[in-house]
Parts: sequence; C-alpha cells; structure tokens
Amino acid sequence: MTDRHLPTLRAAHHVQLLQGGQELFPAMVRAIDRALHEVRIETYIFHPDAAGEQVAAALVRAAQRGVEVYLVMDGVGTPTLPAEWSGRFDAAGVQWRIFLPLGRLGLLIPSRWRRLHRKLCVVDGRVAFCGGINVLDDRNDPNHGPLEAPRLDFAVRVTGPLVRAVHEVTVQFWWRVQAGSKVREVDLPAAWHHLEEAVRQALQEGAADSAELDTVLRGGAGTRAALLLRDNLRHRSRIERAYRKAIAEAREEIIIANAYFAPGRKLRQSLMHARQRGVRVRLLLQGRYEYFMQFHAVRMVYGVLLGAGMEIHEYSPSFLHAKVAVIDGHWATVGSSNLDPLSLLLAREANVVVDDAGFARDLRARLVHAMEHEGRRVDPTRYANRPWHQRLLDRMAFSLMRVGVFLTGNRY
Repeated sequence: MTDRHLPTLRAAHHVQLLQGGQELFPAMVRAIDRALHEVRIETYIFHPDAAGEQVAAALVRAAQRGVEVYLVMDGVGTPTLPAEWSGRFDAAGVQWRIFLPLGRLGLLIPSRWRRLHRKLCVVDGRVAFCGGINVLDDRNDPNHGPLEAPRLDFAVRVTGPLVRAVHEVTVQFWWRVQAGSKVREVDLPAAWHHLEEAVRQALQEGAADSAELDTVLRGGAGTRAALLLRDNLRHRSRIERAYRKAIAEAREEIIIANAYFAPGRKLRQSLMHARQRGVRVRLLLQGRYEYFMQFHAVRMVYGVLLGAGMEIHEYSPSFLHAKVAVIDGHWATVGSSNLDPLSLLLAREANVVVDDAGFARDLRARLVHAMEHEGRRVDPTRYANRPWHQRLLDRMAFSLMRVGVFLTGNRY
C-alpha cells in the first residue's frame, strides 16, 4: 500500500521517548532555559497548577532575557488564564493567544467544534517536542480533581530535520491566529534562514560550540522519523492514512493505545484484515469513565473487534491519555491524535512517526507492562452479556457521535 500524500521518513533524527509530565516538563524547561532566540508552544490545556507554573516561569525567564516567545492555547481546553499569569506574560513580553474562544453560544455552533488539540514546542529550530501531554499536572484533572495515579501519556523530544517542519507549522499557525480568518502569507524559508543565522550568531558570541547546531540543521546518522499533521486544509486524513498504511503492512503484531478509540469503517476494516492475516492485535483503551460520549461510544464497536479476535485491555489505575502505537517492532507513532471523529475529522493534531527498532522496543515494553499489570482484559462473553441499560447508553452515545459528525458536514 503506497500513499504519495504521506511524508517520507527522513533519517538523521534523535528521538527520545518521554512518559508523562514528570519526564516531559523538566526536558522542556531545560530546552527553554537554553533558548537563544525563539520559543514556540501550542497546547490544548495550559493549566495553572504546579506543572503549568514550571513551564510558565520558564517562558517568562526566556522572554525577560530577550528570547521571542509565542504561546497558543485552545479556547475550550484553556478558556482563560489567571490574571496573575497573563500579567506576568505581558510584563515579560511573552506573546500569547487563545485560539477560537467559544463566545456566548459556545459549542452550539458546529464550526466551533474545530479545536487546537496538538501539543507542540520548538526551541530555536534545534529541538522540538510533540505528543499527547497537556501542560497539566499528571495527578490533577480539571474536571475530576486529584488522581490516585498519574495519567498514562507520552511525548517525544526530537532533534533533526523534522524540527524545521515543526517550526514552519507553528509559525504559520501563529499568523492564522493573529489574523483571524485572514491568513498572512509568511516567507517560511526566509524565516527559517533568519532563525538559523540568529541562533548561530548567538552561539558564536557566547563562545559556544556550534557543532551540535550543525548536526541538527544539516543532518547526520540517526533515526528515521516524520511529522504528521491533521488540519482542515491540506491534511484532512493524513494521520488516519498513516495508521492504515502501517496496519496494512503489519505481519506480526499491532499494539495501539488510545484514549478515545472510536475508529471509522476503513480503520476498523484495516484492523480486521490484519487479524485475518494472522497479525496479533492488542488495544489498550480507556477503562475509567471520563466523558459520556467517549466512554460509551467505543463500547459499541467492542463486539466487532472482539469477534475478529482482537485483544482489548482497559487501563484502570488512572486516566489513559496516550495516543501511541507500535507495529512489528519497528514502526511507532506518538502524538495528540485519538482515533475518533473529533481527532480525525475536526481537531488540529500532530503525531511523530518513528521507524527505529530501539525506540519501538522501549515504547512496546511500556505498553505491554500497562496491559499485563495495569489493565483488565475484556472478556467477550461478559461483554456480550452486559446489562441492557449499558447497551442502551452505548447505543445512545454512538448515535450522538454520528449526529455530531453529520452536523459538521463530515462522513465517518
């Protein structure tokens, strides 16, 4: 299966897997504290808790020493900022925006369902972060309060050619947010050249060794990786197509961990065809009630998946928030995109795809541990005999999801 619309996985990357905010935020703060010229962040949630304070303080420090700092937050995930934070940001020179505030009618307008859900950070065009982790404490949930265990989620720290892609994406989106519906044309090659030269000059003025920057910008031996985007313009189905292509090529094993898993017909068929070829398919899904529609809608498709011989494990110690996969021990993806209509049809998403046995082995080990020690395997017989009221709730949630997709003018 080939797809000329999917980006080529390029070599010369170093990709580090980060689990949870406890690994991501210290790495992100270190990168921001070393920034010489520019920091750009996009996130769905930027929450005023201890984790958010770490990142906010780093952004303020960077802006105070003259680094250009750009921050975009989603209008649903982050409807407002505390006055103390906005005051500190403004005083330091942090440039921040809230994407698509809901206004008085809120989500009653279907066009307002299109959200910024990706989590990206790029520093000086040298290092980028991408994943599913919001700027939010692992043991805190804005809707459910303190959690007994940290939520399960992942991100990656990347150096190499795809960092330029992250930089270009964040520059373009900043100008879209700035201009509203009017898109400002940006000379991205010129902007990248300006950033590269500014960072190189700053390194030289600081008597720092620029060899690391040369390696990052010009390439070298390393992992093959690519950035996948989902938006409402040119990349409407790129992430789903990448999943389907990797699944179609699978010969041994598919492991998918997804917080809100309600795959459409094509993706379900891809998984079923893989099972028919003898591929082992294991799904790690949300085991705790978080939202009505996401929790119940997925259970409508359990029967088809279980009937095809797939294993379903429900994660129970805390909320599962991961959006990752490992296939045949070498292909892996980490990002913000769930496999449900909101992510695949409406939200702006970003995933990194990695083709590397070492990286895949690390991610696979963590997912297998979660399934075997922190998950409950769904029994097909018990699922088939679940109470009538649960069946009714499942059908209601699935129907509401389909109606919502129809109202947005999409097919799923």
